[in-house]
Amino acid sequence: MSLSSKIEWTEATWNPITGCTKCSAGCEHCYAATLAKRLKAMGNIRYKNGFEVTVHQDLFLRPLEWKKPKMIFVNSMSDIFHEKVNDEDILRIFAVMNKANWHTFQVLTKRPDRLVQLSGKIKWTPNIWMGVTVENALALDRVPKLKLCGAKVKFISAEPLLESIKQIDLVGIDWLIVGGESGAGCRPLKKEWVLELRDAAHKTNTPFFFKQWGGFHHGQAGCELDGAEYKEYHVVKKA
Repeated sequence: MSLSSKIEWTEATWNPITGCTKCSAGCEHCYAATLAKRLKAMGNIRYKNGFEVTVHQDLFLRPLEWKKPKMIFVNSMSDIFHEKVNDEDILRIFAVMNKANWHTFQVLTKRPDRLVQLSGKIKWTPNIWMGVTVENALALDRVPKLKLCGAKVKFISAEPLLESIKQIDLVGIDWLIVGGESGAGCRPLKKEWVLELRDAAHKTNTPFFFKQWGGFHHGQAGCELDGAEYKEYHVVKKA
């Protein structure tokens, strides 16, 4: 939970749920698992269970206390659609997003089947952006499932991008984030993979945000692509 964030494409984080389990290749070097271990060692009460899925109901209403409009990444330390989170808690968290309509909430999942299952029970107000992670070709099947949900704004996070996914269908996608892996054991990001996605995004007029090349230290290789930085965002059209 933080009023500010080092994640380049958001402004703040809200973690009413912490902890997760690995479900695909992108999870191999999970930054959240590493951070949770460190926070537990430091005695942070929110991480007394380490990286076990833990629901913090006392944090559910926290965004209502933040009066200044912010872009908020929901559950940067978990996945709201994890199988160990019950439906009622998921729906309560979304209801808070509905009520705190001066904020923009960015929700990201690697579990789109549960997203589709619950979509009809969620009130998809325009301030809720729903996304899926697509790190390799095996994860491409998350995209059509994302398109089935009722979110007004849909985005894809290709982080960490592990191979070419040039066959991705960006029609109906409102924002694309791309980035390399950072930290110990980080896997390399090839320029051609990034260019494929940049060009695909431009063909569909999808805003393209290139976060970083990656490396052992976060951001050490910068974020320039052919001499330019791409920090595009979806722009909500006013009625």
